[in-house]
Amino acid sequence: MLAEMVYNMAAPDKMIIEHTEVNDKLKGQNVGKQLVHHAVEFARTNNIKIIPLCPFTNSVFKRTPAYSDVLFKS
Repeated sequence: MLAEMVYNMAAPDKMIIEHTEVNDKLKGQNVGKQLVHHAVEFARTNNIKIIPLCPFTNSVFKRTPAYSDVLFKS
């Protein structure tokens, strides 16, 4: 496996991203950011909010204000 994002649907409209991992072979290619981007696009398309428990995903959300529309706010 070269890359994965582990998530679960806490509710029909809530996705928890638990873990994101990219193999060292892909280091420097922004694959992790691409995984987060695709999750955000999926969330937008399906009217889902994301809870980024994964430290990497959470850091991408913090550095990317454009993703705030899908960030779950309690």
